[in-house]
Amino acid sequence: MRVITVNVCGIRSAAAKGLFRWLRRQRADFVCLQETKAQEEQLAGHDVELPGYHSHFSDAERKGYSGVAVYSREKPNRVVRGFGMPEFDGEGRYLEAQVGALSVVSLYLPSGSAGAERQASKFRFLEAFRPHLAQLARRRRHYILAGDWNIAHRQIDLKNWRSNQKNSGFLPEERAWMDELFGPAGYVDAFREVRPGPDLYTWWSNRGRARANNVGWRIDYQVVSRGLAGKARAATIYKEKRFSDHAPLIMDYDL
Repeated sequence: MRVITVNVCGIRSAAAKGLFRWLRRQRADFVCLQETKAQEEQLAGHDVELPGYHSHFSDAERKGYSGVAVYSREKPNRVVRGFGMPEFDGEGRYLEAQVGALSVVSLYLPSGSAGAERQASKFRFLEAFRPHLAQLARRRRHYILAGDWNIAHRQIDLKNWRSNQKNSGFLPEERAWMDELFGPAGYVDAFREVRPGPDLYTWWSNRGRARANNVGWRIDYQVVSRGLAGKARAATIYKEKRFSDHAPLIMDYDL
């Protein structure tokens, strides 16, 4: 089973750059998109169709902001928008497609890089999301939470870790939250099960020649519940073509 996740930084922009032409060749079972930046009714006339897939969107109330989507080959039994927190559900950050005993979630955590107010919002999200993750872990379902988590977990997950220890995305509190996620909470960083090495990033700043020099961050993840530990077989970060400032993360599972 193949799952692809990518922050598109505007679904219409990424489509114009050929994202969906590329996706049609990937034979994915699920495609998770983040930061779609569009209402569903604004997509008419844009190349955002994947023939043979069922598409679902969770748009932000504010136009041109946030938003997530899931495309699935199988028709979901159920689609869940939001996780019960109005502040974040109105921003279109959580979309869960349930197919049989498997749930695939497209997830977009807030970024705190715009300043103290946004960082405070990010901390509120982390605090609110913790009990939701605990609730999911108690269910008799398998979960793949794929998306832009906006946190680099360890030093290996960003190039310039020393100079970023006081910056959003690599703050001690954020990294401690990830320690709990991949520790007591029982979730697994599926990418690191198969790709433990350095210099593997999914996002690069638009400043300078960050992408060309691979001065990046790994902030896009596929996080799996305990029952899917050890099921990942391959992971690829696709960088040949540039659809946004993030690269697609492709993962294959033996399910």
